[in-house]
This record gives sequence, structure tokens and C-alpha cells, in this order.
Amino acid sequence: MTAFEPYLPINVPKPFAEGIWIVDGPEIRMDYGPATLPFPTRMVVVRLKSGDLWLHSPIAPNAELFDAIDAMGEVRHLIAPNSIHYWYMADWIDRYPSAMSYAVADLARKAKRPFRIDHVLRNGETVSWEAEIDWVEVPGTAVTEAAFHVPTASTVILADLIENFEVGRINSWFHRLLVRLGGADGGTPRDLRLTFWPRSREVAERVARILAWQPDKVIMAHGRPISRDGAAQLERALGWAL
Repeated sequence: MTAFEPYLPINVPKPFAEGIWIVDGPEIRMDYGPATLPFPTRMVVVRLKSGDLWLHSPIAPNAELFDAIDAMGEVRHLIAPNSIHYWYMADWIDRYPSAMSYAVADLARKAKRPFRIDHVLRNGETVSWEAEIDWVEVPGTAVTEAAFHVPTASTVILADLIENFEVGRINSWFHRLLVRLGGADGGTPRDLRLTFWPRSREVAERVARILAWQPDKVIMAHGRPISRDGAAQLERALGWAL
């Protein structure tokens, strides 16, 4: 039995907003101090005006998923959006060697599974797709995250800046307790807040920019995506940073 009831079907692109698909992947276990904890996985696919594909937080691939993505368009951009969501970048780069890879700055030295980084997602850097997708780097000490906004779909795309686990979909009482105590049931997890605290002034400025996007929808890597009233829910979830 998995720790989390998956958002079925998995490994299948599911339409979410105009030009945006969600792909829920298999459950994995991640290192957390001396222990490992289960986490569901999710990738986001954005089709640019050119028809090229932009992939956020690539998940564990298989042949069927590759075929489904190939049927949607040409993969041109692969995004490692924070210091944790990068493990399968190498697999997708192997499959699509001509695609450009993007990662937050600290992955060049922190990644436990190295991969080719073509562009660093650091504020002030220019990327080819920013005319269609807004982005901002939120810097932390242990974790840095880049947040994204697709204006044509009024959708913000996050990794861990907000986690929205539904406790009713968690099979273990222990994991339900961890989610509630950790603030991962609709907000920024408390351990992640700690990594942002030493750079609170910069974080407040970047979060204000995210809130200014005023999206209708929000996708995060873990838990239920927000399909309406996204601006209000972002404000509630990220208000701690201001």
C-alpha cells in the first residue's frame, strides 16, 4: 500500500489549464535527516506558442510516458525548480539531449545525482521563454526555489513553496500527523520556512512579486492543485513571508 492515495491516472498527461497539463507520477521516498519519507510526485507540462514543450520537475520516466510526451510536441526546456526536485533531470536530458536544462543555482554543487545545467535560474538571468512564462527565484539557505507564472492560463507553478496534502488521502496516521504538524496541508512547510528565514528581506520581496501575479490557479508538486481563487489562497499560504 502506498502512503498517499494517488491522483489517478498516473504517468498520463491530464489537462489542467490552457496549454498546461499535470502528470502525476509514482510515489518515491526522499531522505529527511536520518530517515526517509514517502512523497507523491508531479510534473507539469506547458506548451509554448511555438508548440515546444516546457517541463517542470520531471518525474520518473517510462516508455509510455515518453511516448505520450512525444505526441504532444517537442521537448525543448527541462526545469529543476528547486534544490530538491531534480533527481530525474538526467533521465530526461538523456532522452532529449537537444533540450535546454534549467536549475536553481545551488544544484550545481548540491545535486547528489549530477546532471547537465545549461542555464541557472537566478534573478537577473535571462531565459528564452520568459516572454511567455514569468519567474522569480526565492532564495533560501538549504532550499532555493524558482516560482513560475503562465499569464495566458492565469496559473502559478510551484514545487514545495506550498504543499497542499489532503489528509483524507493519507493512509498512515503517522504521516497524517506529520503533515498537520509540518504545515503541509495548504501552506509552506515549517521546515522550509526556516531555510528562508535568514534571507527574509529578499524572500519577502520575491513573495510579493508572486502575489502580484494574481493567478486563478496554482499547481504545486505535492497535494491538491488549486483550480480557482488562486490569488486568495496564495496570499493565505504565503502571508508568513511578508
